[in-house]
This record gives sequence, C-alpha cells and structure tokens, in this order.
Amino acid sequence: MTGGGDVPGLNACIRAITLGALDEGWQVTGFRRGWRGCLLIDPDDPASVEAQTWNLDRDRVRGIDRIGGTILHTSRTDPRTQDMGDRTDHVLRVLDHLGIDAMITLGGDGTLRFSTHLADQGFTVISVPKTMDNDVFGTDYCIGFSTAITRSVAAINALRTTTRSHERIGVIELFGRRSGETALLSGYLAQVARTVIAEVPANPDRLIPLLAEDRANSGENYAMCVVSEGAHILGEEAKSDLAKSASHREEGGVGQRLARCIEAKTGIGTVVQELAYLMRSGEPDAMDRMVGFAFGGLAIQLLRDGERGRMVALTDGNYCHVPIATLLEQEKSVDTANLYDSEAYRAKLLRIEGMPMFLY
Repeated sequence: MTGGGDVPGLNACIRAITLGALDEGWQVTGFRRGWRGCLLIDPDDPASVEAQTWNLDRDRVRGIDRIGGTILHTSRTDPRTQDMGDRTDHVLRVLDHLGIDAMITLGGDGTLRFSTHLADQGFTVISVPKTMDNDVFGTDYCIGFSTAITRSVAAINALRTTTRSHERIGVIELFGRRSGETALLSGYLAQVARTVIAEVPANPDRLIPLLAEDRANSGENYAMCVVSEGAHILGEEAKSDLAKSASHREEGGVGQRLARCIEAKTGIGTVVQELAYLMRSGEPDAMDRMVGFAFGGLAIQLLRDGERGRMVALTDGNYCHVPIATLLEQEKSVDTANLYDSEAYRAKLLRIEGMPMFLY
C-alpha cells in the first residue's frame, strides 16, 4: 500500500516487493488509494473489495519501475482521525477477512505513523519511508528525495534565463514544510545566491540587502534565491495552513510574500516560481529507482526471516532496518550548526571526509 504524497520510485519498490514475494511463493495484494481505500472496503461486499484491491502479479508490475507516481494510487488518510472516530478495528477486520498475513506500507510520516499503530495492535507490518522532503526520522534517505533534488536543480537553472534577461531577483519556492533539506541541497547544487530554509527564520532586513548586493555583483545584474515553503519571515505571523492543499490556503506562499517584500524594499523586480508538484512528477532518476528496488527487496527479506514491526532504512550509506516506531522519536531537520550559515543564508560544509553521501 502507498499513502501520502506520490513520489518517483514508488513503482520500482512495488515491483521489487511483488517479484520478491512471488519468488517466495506468496500471493500479493495491492491495496489501492492508501488507508482510505482500506476504509472503503466492506468485507461483506465483494464489489468493494474488487474496487479497492488488486492482485499483483508479474504482468501487473511489468515495466512499472519506469513510471512515476504509484500505480496503486494514494491518499492522505489516517483511520484514527475519521468523522466516525477511530476505525483501526475496521482496518484489522478487513485484513483478517482478506487473509492478509503481513503488510508492507510505503509512505511518509503520516502513513507510517498509522503503520506503527497497526504494528502495536500485533499485526505484522514492514514500513518503507518515502517523501521528497526526506524528513522521516530514522533513515538518512527516503524514496523520492533524489528525483526532487534533480528536478529542482534543473528548474532553478532554467529559470536563470528569464531572471537574467529581465535583471531581476528570482525567488523559487520548494516543498518542505518542516525540513529545509530539499531547499538546502537544491540551492547548494544549483549554486544560488541565498537559500532560506524552514528551520531558520529569515530576517528581511538582512536577507534582502544581501540579495541586492548579489544582483549588483553578479556581472549580469540578477540573483537567485531558493526558499522552503515552510520558511518563516521575521515580522510575519506564523502560518498554520501549510498542511492544506494550495487551493485551500488563505494567501500566497512564502515565495510570493518574500518577493513582495523584496520589491517593496528595493524596487527591484522579481521572478517568482513555486515548483510544487513538478518536483515529484515524472519518472524516477537512477538513485530513486535503485533505492526503490533495494527497499522493496529488503522488505521481503525481512518478512521471509520472520521480522515484524521494522522500517527499512539507509544509514551512513548502508541499507539496514530499525524499529518501526523510530520515526516517532523526534522530527528530522537540517543540522543547521554544521550545514547552514544562518547569517549568510547559505549552505556550509565544515568537513567532508568521513561524511555520508548526503552530508548528514
């Protein structure tokens, strides 16, 4: 089952899980539409079961690793927080009725929190972390992160043409409500002038003069700034609607607000772009395809070996697994002391030797 936001690499993981399970002689059921699909199943209604589940065989997963998103579809649903109350018992009844012995759940923080709850009820669960924000605690890497960075760097550099042509300041807003890691790495790899992350409030009285100076010294009279969607500008009230979809938020994102502030303080025009869903669209890059395959294969090996209540993970470049409840221990965020210059609004790398590939 896949839940939460889609990311590239999910289908590679689904394929690896299916083929690995079939090699073990197991039958594989794909639950559609995340936990919402499970809640829509009436165990006494075969039509609802047919609508919300798929039998995953070799034909069903052939070639899906080359496709972005998830063939199982997804939703942001927690069975514990429904209008009818906690529906964990319904989920367990569905799993029992369908003869499901174990679940492998692919998701971010929300999906995997309920996976942990399900494991606490005694059901066998293996969870697979995926989110382009890379903010699941307990693993250095989540499926979707590399492709999001790759997409973002390409888009940022493409936007230089318009920003340079009009001699403006470019403001590119990236997904990342709680963690600024996506913005930090994208800004660093695209070598933008300044990067504002979710963990450190931006002081416009300091940031904006820096951007104006960057523009003046660029040689082509333009500058680029990347900002996390969860970033906070000093002097603003904290925003509480970031969990809502963009169409349901009361006002524009932080990128638009920062751009208006830049123009008001300097008179310099801006180019504003929210990359948003483009970061998670399209086929996976090589890294996410590889990690998707590996995480799926590891999940099957854990079930084969009798493991339960585990989350597959990458730590210091090595594949491993940790207790499924590890993600509940704390929130994952940028190590600002070692990786970010809060005064200059730039990535900083105090050391390289001995650090893993993604510089944690």
